[in-house]
Amino acid sequence: MKIAITVMLLFPLLQTDNDVSAQDTSVASERYEERADHDPNGIGKFYMGREIAHVMGYLGAPWLERDTREEEERLTLLVKSLKLKPGDIVADIGAGSGVISVLMAEQVLPNGYVIGVDVQDEMLLRLQDNARQKGVTNIVPIKGSQKAPSLAPRSIDLAIMVDVYHEFEFPYEMMMEISKAMKPGGRIVLVEYRMEDPTVPIKLVHKMSQKQAKAEVEQTGFNMEWTETIDVLPRQHILVFTKQNEPNSAP
Repeated sequence: MKIAITVMLLFPLLQTDNDVSAQDTSVASERYEERADHDPNGIGKFYMGREIAHVMGYLGAPWLERDTREEEERLTLLVKSLKLKPGDIVADIGAGSGVISVLMAEQVLPNGYVIGVDVQDEMLLRLQDNARQKGVTNIVPIKGSQKAPSLAPRSIDLAIMVDVYHEFEFPYEMMMEISKAMKPGGRIVLVEYRMEDPTVPIKLVHKMSQKQAKAEVEQTGFNMEWTETIDVLPRQHILVFTKQNEPNSAP
């Protein structure tokens, strides 16, 4: 299945920023605080007490593809820990150049696919090139926005964000839209550098604690519940949240 064909087939499953309701936006606007005194590696915008980090630009793609990344982050083990199944529909949100999308794509064959979501055209082009070079045909590149990942309701079995969530400029809006895109029983996975471990060699605003992640993702309205934390990686948590059935709705 070619990428272009897959995109056409998926067209009914996609949505736009217009699906972010005015009510959602109004509630979210009250959750952010701007501070002049802040970490220079952050954007000065705070959400639930946490400063949001600067986004990695497309010029950082070689760092995502560095030869030492497997040793440092154990990406193969990360993907194995997700226990993906053939036929799963997976959203790699903040997919970048597609390193992890490619690793997951084989696991969901023959009928599953990975939607690689990113806000940067340059990253999506690089993702397509990398998939083509590796002969991977079940990755669909989709351009999202700062407030929505362009995914249709109840369309996704698993959404994963690897070292991405802490960079969302609008985490409330994004999580609201991601939660809407999850099938009942679907999983949202945050992979974040451990705040609890001072020896993890990365800047402070690029770390997250389990406590902070749970507080943000388990908010009323998202209908997500923490399921487990998988601690098999050298430097990161794998935090798993499961979509609960909506009140008064069938599975």
